[in-house]
Amino acid sequence: MANEDLQIPGYEIPPEMQGQVAVTTLDRIYNWGRKNSLWPMMFGLACCAIEMIATAASRFDFARFGMEVMRPSPRQADVMIVSGTVTKKMVPQIVRLYNQMPEPKYVVAMGACASGGGPFKEGYNVVSGIDKFIPVDVYIPGCPPTPQALINGLMMLQKKVERESLRTARWYSREPAPAIPVPVLGPDLMDPRRYDEIRAYTLSKRNQQTTEEQTEA
Repeated sequence: MANEDLQIPGYEIPPEMQGQVAVTTLDRIYNWGRKNSLWPMMFGLACCAIEMIATAASRFDFARFGMEVMRPSPRQADVMIVSGTVTKKMVPQIVRLYNQMPEPKYVVAMGACASGGGPFKEGYNVVSGIDKFIPVDVYIPGCPPTPQALINGLMMLQKKVERESLRTARWYSREPAPAIPVPVLGPDLMDPRRYDEIRAYTLSKRNQQTTEEQTEA
């Protein structure tokens, strides 16, 4: 990594000491280390996963970015690449894996399906974007996106990491973000936070139906 990535502009280093000394900040050196050692979680959902596998292979090789350590466990991963069609049956598992990832963690929505439903947007079994359930940091368009597009998306994620500060980072706050409730798969996906609303609506519909039946009788 070039020294100028760490060097603060305006602080000139003598030529004989360049490459040995850098004047920088804690945020800058901390984020420099993090952005070059992001570990993706190793799972794929559909055809986008083939492009992700190709990106990790020798022709494109995202090991250049320090991302070659794809972990099978969410406890050891920094980045979730949602690569493919997100079905309603799969959403509870994705949210559960996201909750198990340690902070700081990031989500990349790879492809049209993960970003907004893709060609299956109106399907009965596909959600219209994973961002309806977990926060997404980078969206990568395409159906499927090429390995070059995935690399570009990961570079955008690196730029986002570079801009973060230890003072404002949510994972260092005294009150960490609560876990996202895992959706329940029934006739449709149900958010546990809306149980009271669903129960009230169901009771109102039942009372309305009972009233109509009594009126007809």
